[in-house]
Amino acid sequence: MNSVIIFFATYAGYLLMGGLLVFLLKGWKERIVLALQMIIAATLSRGIITEVIRLFWYRTRPFVEQNFVPLIPHADSASFPSGHATFLFAIGTVLYAYNKKAGVVFLLGSAAIVIARALAGVHWPSDIIWGALIGVVCGLVVSKFAIIYNRFKQHAN
Repeated sequence: MNSVIIFFATYAGYLLMGGLLVFLLKGWKERIVLALQMIIAATLSRGIITEVIRLFWYRTRPFVEQNFVPLIPHADSASFPSGHATFLFAIGTVLYAYNKKAGVVFLLGSAAIVIARALAGVHWPSDIIWGALIGVVCGLVVSKFAIIYNRFKQHAN
């Protein structure tokens, strides 16, 4: 079981992002705006909101607080919220708004990855839950903004 947890916590993200890249490259001219929305949502959730939260609230990682060696190597850095969860769920939510089937696959893969990171001992379950929530909200905001922008642009023409 440990090897499955290690695989998902460490390597599955590369496969998930590789699959996303293949999806985006097929018909890339139509999907360039989608890719831009994903970048914006990921940057907002992981690069801004997560870092601002960590400036004001430092939460120790489980392996540090409980004094054990995690299944995957990790620095003794802030645990809350999970950066992986905020990043992956922001992208997955934007993808879901564009393509339900691809979005469900990506979100299920994201869930497996972040659950494995909790099982590996580098995150508390609440880090994952709140990270996913932040990612989903950021993905929804970016997707809704894009819809509103497109409607405004159509009415202006």
